[in-house]
Amino acid sequence: MTAQDSATLPAAIAPRPRPTSGLAFAALGVALFSLSFPATAWSLTGFGPWTSTGLRGVLAGLLAALYLAAVRAPLPRREHRAGLLTVSAGCVLGFPLLTTLALRISSSAHSAVVIGVLPLATAVVAALRTGRRPSRGFWAAALAGAGAVLVFTLLQSHGRPGLADLYLFVGLLVCAAGYAEGGRLSREIPGARVIAWAVVAALPVMVPVAALGLATEPVHPGAKALAGLAYVAAVSQFGGFVLWYRGMAGIGVPRASQLQLAQPLLTLVASVLLLGETLPAAAPVTAVVVLLCIAATQRARS
Repeated sequence: MTAQDSATLPAAIAPRPRPTSGLAFAALGVALFSLSFPATAWSLTGFGPWTSTGLRGVLAGLLAALYLAAVRAPLPRREHRAGLLTVSAGCVLGFPLLTTLALRISSSAHSAVVIGVLPLATAVVAALRTGRRPSRGFWAAALAGAGAVLVFTLLQSHGRPGLADLYLFVGLLVCAAGYAEGGRLSREIPGARVIAWAVVAALPVMVPVAALGLATEPVHPGAKALAGLAYVAAVSQFGGFVLWYRGMAGIGVPRASQLQLAQPLLTLVASVLLLGETLPAAAPVTAVVVLLCIAATQRARS
């Protein structure tokens, strides 16, 4: 059976990614997402936060529309539309804007660690949404990983979370809803189409946001700003999600979400290499704890 043939099968009989390949797709998606904050920081060197958010949404929407036209994707069925709007609101609108606003007043490294709580939030939302209950061992490991990144965050902010942390906290909540809903939908329709339709659905909002930003914020497009904008539009907003949702469809939302515990640590390294930020002293200890938690969650049975 060819890939084209399998894409046309009904959801009930379409082949799903194997667990091994699902793990690989999810891990690759995490690796690509780990560069999102440094890329956003680059885009902010030439664009304001509203301009950057709007333009990334518009460019990603154009790419998604071309993809949907190329595969001749049918319009989403009625029962899928509410879920797609949740993905759009959380992953295309809310999270990019809130994290971009946070990065105006916070470092990429600090922001990445705060977002480290996202895997636990995603697992909780997925459990509530689907009615499935992961094992106690899974929850213990997930809570330990989230606790590690929370302690790290409080140490870096001297125990007083600021406005940037508030932006990030709200952002991770809406993103968790989008991740969980997208993972659920990806078990019924191809993950690439899930994010593509979600991005296209956001265009009526993203176009005026981009226009407003361009009219009110200064624009100084240098090489770094353009490279950062291109990355967050093509990869962070679209291509990375194609892999991420395919991975979640293969191994389940709770298990896939815990792979994101490694994302803050990857972003820390990228922040040092690409932005010249100072690596926090507690990062190596947090890295060991988080990696152990990832191993535990992947071994735990649902």
